[in-house]
Amino acid sequence: MKRLFLASALAVLAPVTASADEILETLDAARAAYEAGQMQQVLDELAYAQQLVREMKTAGLTDLLPPAPEGWDRKINTDMGTAMAMFGGGVGAEATYSRGQDSFTILLMADNAMVQGFAGMLGAAGMLVGKQQRIGAQTFIEQEGELTGLVDNRILVQASGAPLAVMQPILEQMDFDAMAGFGR
Repeated sequence: MKRLFLASALAVLAPVTASADEILETLDAARAAYEAGQMQQVLDELAYAQQLVREMKTAGLTDLLPPAPEGWDRKINTDMGTAMAMFGGGVGAEATYSRGQDSFTILLMADNAMVQGFAGMLGAAGMLVGKQQRIGAQTFIEQEGELTGLVDNRILVQASGAPLAVMQPILEQMDFDAMAGFGR
Protein backbone atom coordinates (compact mmCIF):
# COMPACT_ATOMS: atom_id res chain seq x y z
CA MET A 1 0.00 0.00 0.00
CA LYS A 2 2.87 2.35 0.80
CA ARG A 3 4.30 1.70 -2.67
CA LEU A 4 1.02 2.70 -4.34
CA PHE A 5 0.74 5.87 -2.25
CA LEU A 6 4.35 6.84 -3.00
CA ALA A 7 3.88 6.13 -6.71
CA SER A 8 0.70 8.22 -6.82
CA ALA A 9 2.38 11.10 -5.01
CA LEU A 10 5.35 11.04 -7.37
CA ALA A 11 3.06 10.91 -10.41
CA VAL A 12 1.36 14.09 -9.23
CA LEU A 13 4.62 15.90 -8.55
CA ALA A 14 6.43 15.18 -11.80
CA PRO A 15 5.81 13.29 -15.03
CA VAL A 16 7.59 9.95 -14.96
CA THR A 17 8.64 7.88 -17.91
CA ALA A 18 8.38 4.27 -16.85
CA SER A 19 10.86 1.68 -17.93
CA ALA A 20 9.90 -1.78 -19.08
CA ASP A 21 11.94 -3.16 -16.17
CA GLU A 22 9.85 -1.21 -13.67
CA ILE A 23 6.69 -2.61 -15.24
CA LEU A 24 8.06 -6.16 -15.06
CA GLU A 25 9.09 -5.63 -11.42
CA THR A 26 5.59 -4.40 -10.60
CA LEU A 27 3.99 -7.37 -12.34
CA ASP A 28 6.34 -9.71 -10.46
CA ALA A 29 5.27 -8.02 -7.21
CA ALA A 30 1.62 -8.57 -8.16
CA ARG A 31 2.32 -12.25 -8.81
CA ALA A 32 4.15 -12.61 -5.48
CA ALA A 33 1.24 -10.92 -3.69
CA TYR A 34 -1.19 -13.26 -5.44
CA GLU A 35 0.82 -16.30 -4.40
CA ALA A 36 0.81 -14.97 -0.81
CA GLY A 37 -2.98 -14.49 -0.93
CA GLN A 38 -2.74 -10.69 -0.57
CA MET A 39 -5.49 -9.76 -3.00
CA GLN A 40 -5.56 -6.03 -2.21
CA GLN A 41 -1.83 -5.85 -2.82
CA VAL A 42 -2.39 -7.66 -6.15
CA LEU A 43 -4.92 -5.01 -7.17
CA ASP A 44 -2.62 -2.18 -6.04
CA GLU A 45 0.34 -3.57 -7.98
CA LEU A 46 -1.74 -4.15 -11.11
CA ALA A 47 -3.16 -0.62 -10.91
CA TYR A 48 0.37 0.74 -10.64
CA ALA A 49 1.52 -1.38 -13.60
CA GLN A 50 -1.39 0.03 -15.65
CA GLN A 51 -0.35 3.56 -14.69
CA LEU A 52 3.22 2.87 -15.83
CA VAL A 53 2.03 1.46 -19.17
CA ARG A 54 -0.24 4.50 -19.70
CA GLU A 55 2.74 6.78 -18.99
CA MET A 56 4.78 4.95 -21.62
CA LYS A 57 1.94 5.17 -24.15
CA THR A 58 1.41 8.86 -23.37
CA ALA A 59 5.10 9.55 -23.97
CA GLY A 60 4.86 7.70 -27.30
CA LEU A 61 1.80 9.69 -28.34
CA THR A 62 3.48 12.95 -27.31
CA ASP A 63 6.37 12.06 -29.63
CA LEU A 64 3.88 12.13 -32.53
CA LEU A 65 3.11 15.83 -32.03
CA PRO A 66 4.93 17.89 -34.66
CA PRO A 67 7.94 19.91 -33.56
CA ALA A 68 7.66 23.69 -33.49
CA PRO A 69 8.72 25.14 -36.84
CA GLU A 70 11.34 27.87 -37.03
CA GLY A 71 10.05 30.96 -35.23
CA TRP A 72 7.38 29.04 -33.28
CA ASP A 73 7.30 27.83 -29.67
CA ARG A 74 5.74 24.55 -28.57
CA LYS A 75 4.58 23.85 -25.03
CA ILE A 76 3.56 20.30 -24.11
CA ASN A 77 0.66 19.93 -21.67
CA THR A 78 2.07 17.50 -19.10
CA ASP A 79 -1.27 17.18 -17.29
CA MET A 80 -2.98 15.48 -20.22
CA GLY A 81 -2.75 11.98 -18.70
CA THR A 82 -4.76 13.07 -15.67
CA ALA A 83 -7.40 14.70 -17.87
CA MET A 84 -7.93 11.51 -19.88
CA ALA A 85 -9.87 9.93 -17.01
CA MET A 86 -12.66 12.44 -17.72
CA PHE A 87 -12.72 11.37 -21.39
CA GLY A 88 -13.25 7.67 -20.75
CA GLY A 89 -9.63 6.60 -20.22
CA GLY A 90 -7.08 5.95 -22.91
CA VAL A 91 -4.11 8.20 -23.51
CA GLY A 92 -3.71 11.73 -24.76
CA ALA A 93 -1.15 14.33 -25.69
CA GLU A 94 -1.53 18.05 -26.22
CA ALA A 95 0.72 20.88 -27.31
CA THR A 96 0.20 24.59 -27.75
CA TYR A 97 2.02 26.25 -30.64
CA SER A 98 2.59 30.00 -30.54
CA ARG A 99 4.25 32.69 -32.62
CA GLY A 100 3.52 36.35 -31.96
CA GLN A 101 -0.26 36.78 -32.02
CA ASP A 102 -0.87 33.30 -33.43
CA SER A 103 -1.54 30.47 -31.01
CA PHE A 104 -3.33 27.15 -31.33
CA THR A 105 -3.52 23.72 -29.73
CA ILE A 106 -3.15 20.24 -31.17
CA LEU A 107 -4.81 17.51 -29.14
CA LEU A 108 -4.31 13.77 -29.67
CA MET A 109 -6.52 11.19 -27.93
CA ALA A 110 -6.20 7.46 -28.45
CA ASP A 111 -8.11 4.37 -27.50
CA ASN A 112 -10.92 5.80 -25.41
CA ALA A 113 -14.72 5.83 -25.44
CA MET A 114 -15.05 9.39 -26.75
CA VAL A 115 -12.87 8.61 -29.76
CA GLN A 116 -14.85 5.45 -30.49
CA GLY A 117 -18.06 7.48 -30.44
CA PHE A 118 -16.57 10.05 -32.79
CA ALA A 119 -15.46 7.27 -35.15
CA GLY A 120 -19.09 6.17 -35.49
CA MET A 121 -20.27 9.69 -36.25
CA LEU A 122 -17.49 10.31 -38.76
CA GLY A 123 -18.34 7.07 -40.54
CA ALA A 124 -22.03 7.97 -40.82
CA ALA A 125 -22.36 10.47 -43.66
CA GLY A 126 -24.13 13.64 -42.71
CA MET A 127 -23.81 13.30 -38.93
CA LEU A 128 -21.08 15.89 -38.69
CA VAL A 129 -21.67 19.37 -40.00
CA GLY A 130 -18.61 20.98 -41.45
CA LYS A 131 -16.35 21.24 -44.42
CA GLN A 132 -13.98 18.41 -45.24
CA GLN A 133 -10.30 19.31 -45.45
CA ARG A 134 -7.44 17.06 -46.55
CA ILE A 135 -4.15 17.27 -44.73
CA GLY A 136 -1.81 14.79 -46.31
CA ALA A 137 -3.89 11.66 -46.82
CA GLN A 138 -6.05 12.39 -43.76
CA THR A 139 -9.55 13.82 -43.90
CA PHE A 140 -10.42 16.44 -41.32
CA ILE A 141 -13.72 18.14 -40.61
CA GLU A 142 -13.47 21.92 -40.30
CA GLN A 143 -16.14 23.22 -37.99
CA GLU A 144 -16.18 26.70 -36.47
CA GLY A 145 -12.42 27.08 -36.86
CA GLU A 146 -11.62 23.68 -35.40
CA LEU A 147 -10.12 20.82 -37.38
CA THR A 148 -10.96 17.28 -36.27
CA GLY A 149 -9.69 14.09 -37.84
CA LEU A 150 -9.48 10.42 -37.00
CA VAL A 151 -6.40 8.31 -37.70
CA ASP A 152 -6.82 4.54 -37.94
CA ASN A 153 -10.35 4.85 -36.46
CA ARG A 154 -8.84 5.18 -32.96
CA ILE A 155 -6.73 8.33 -32.69
CA LEU A 156 -8.48 11.69 -32.61
CA VAL A 157 -6.48 14.66 -33.90
CA GLN A 158 -7.93 18.06 -33.13
CA ALA A 159 -6.47 21.49 -33.83
CA SER A 160 -8.11 24.69 -32.64
CA GLY A 161 -7.43 28.31 -31.82
CA ALA A 162 -6.14 29.82 -35.07
CA PRO A 163 -7.20 30.16 -38.71
CA LEU A 164 -6.78 27.09 -40.92
CA ALA A 165 -4.00 28.81 -42.86
CA VAL A 166 -1.97 29.07 -39.63
CA MET A 167 -2.63 25.52 -38.35
CA GLN A 168 -2.44 23.55 -41.61
CA PRO A 169 1.34 23.88 -42.27
CA ILE A 170 2.13 22.48 -38.82
CA LEU A 171 -0.46 19.71 -39.12
CA GLU A 172 1.11 18.76 -42.46
CA GLN A 173 4.28 17.85 -40.53
CA MET A 174 2.50 15.07 -38.67
CA ASP A 175 3.43 11.49 -39.52
CA PHE A 176 -0.03 9.95 -39.82
CA ASP A 177 1.43 6.57 -40.87
CA ALA A 178 3.46 6.39 -37.66
CA MET A 179 0.40 7.48 -35.75
CA ALA A 180 -1.65 4.63 -37.25
CA GLY A 181 0.95 2.18 -35.89
CA PHE A 182 0.95 3.75 -32.43
CA GLY A 183 0.66 1.35 -29.53
CA ARG A 184 0.51 -1.81 -31.57
